[in-house]
Amino acid sequence: MKKQMLSAALVALLASPVLAQNLAVVNGKPVPSSRVKALQQQVEASGRPVTPDVLDQIKQELIAREIFMQEARKRGLDASDDYKNQLELARQTILIRQLFADFQKNNPVTDADIKAEYDKFAAANGGKEYRARHILVEKEDEAKALIAEIKKGAKFEDLAKKASKDPGSGANGGDLDWAAAGSYVPEFSGAMTKLEKGQMTETPVKSQFGFHIIRVDDVRDAQLPKLEEVKPQISQQLQQQKLAKFQEDLRAKAKIQ
Repeated sequence: MKKQMLSAALVALLASPVLAQNLAVVNGKPVPSSRVKALQQQVEASGRPVTPDVLDQIKQELIAREIFMQEARKRGLDASDDYKNQLELARQTILIRQLFADFQKNNPVTDADIKAEYDKFAAANGGKEYRARHILVEKEDEAKALIAEIKKGAKFEDLAKKASKDPGSGANGGDLDWAAAGSYVPEFSGAMTKLEKGQMTETPVKSQFGFHIIRVDDVRDAQLPKLEEVKPQISQQLQQQKLAKFQEDLRAKAKIQ
């Protein structure tokens, strides 16, 4: 009869609102269950899935923290200046993070914002793309000699591999892949855009890097990614810009003496 009464009392205790609200009670001090949710959210935010095993680790971690915190207080460490300074810095970090999260929540990036930014990108990067090759050398005479060899029948690609000082493209026969004219220095792009498909510069083109021999293998309309493909990146970029502007405005309004 006594065992039955004890079991009934234990069931009632486990089902009580006090234990439902607390993860555990350590040395008489409750550990709120809300801490489990808070730490779980931090783990999820880092990209790690919260499996039953991970959830159990979270609970054990919180209980261990309470044990260690109690011991630290018992030793008076919470009264030290170092602790107080670090606590204030941590408080500031958390509060500022909340401020920025609140701003972003109340100032979301709209689809219209994203479309407008994409249109600006498309306007700036539209037009033509060029599949060009080049041979880069240090001296003009050397470039002229190579042009003469090519005109006599030497292969542009072979000479690029042999003579070009550009290690990136030289090994690939001078191939620069597809790129807009704006990707190159003005001297290079100016000469390149005057060439028709299959044409080569008749004279060396001087730039800050040396002397170039340029050949255009093909020309096409610029291949831009679709809006949906870059929408997440544009959204993130605009969020960062909005937040940076918010921070700048707060600094500008602050009275600093």
